Amino acid sequence: MIELVAFLGNHGREYQNNRHNAGWLLWERLHITGLISLQKKFKSRFGSIDYQRVKNLLSVEEWQERSASLVGQPVAGLAFLSEHPERIHCMLPETYMNRSGDAVGEAASFFKIPPERILVVHDELELPLGTASVKFSGGLGGHNGLRSIKASLGTADFWRLRIGIGRPEHKDIASYVLSDFSQEEMPILDQVLSQSASALECALVFGPEVLLPAWNKRWLT
Repeated sequence: MIELVAFLGNHGREYQNNRHNAGWLLWERLHITGLISLQKKFKSRFGSIDYQRVKNLLSVEEWQERSASLVGQPVAGLAFLSEHPERIHCMLPETYMNRSGDAVGEAASFFKIPPERILVVHDELELPLGTASVKFSGGLGGHNGLRSIKASLGTADFWRLRIGIGRPEHKDIASYVLSDFSQEEMPILDQVLSQSASALECALVFGPEVLLPAWNKRWLT
């Protein structure tokens, strides 16, 4: 189960549509966004929602249909979590990317949430634009936000929802991730964010395992 979701990005209007802000861009696509009142807390914009309220967004049949469409086939034994968090916490750290762990670690410590119940939404250089991936633990791919979270939690054993942005042809990675998605890329990104938002809400309701292995690397365009 997931108790805490961290959407990574950089604070400031100049970073709003950057590739590095894919996590924040996905936050804006969630159905639950309008149900959560954010406040300044844990060095972030932070809010919570009851698990039951997320579950009740759709009927059982609608959740089953959504899950089947996301993984490309009916999900055998699909069932709501018998043990689930009372509340699901969401945060958009405002520490800037390379200090994301300061915010995530503080919230996890306060609520006593173990790393394996944390999901981090972030941009991913190692995946091409048009793809997304759900994985547990593993390498950090040179991502400063993930590196900071690992240092704060003391482990890399947390869930990730990775939004592919692809690698540039040049070697200036910093300028690339801090540049905006191009006009040509926006329609592709729009599809990825829409489907990834649906996937994330299914992961909150049924557990992230329901998306595996179909979302190890999933083309969404």
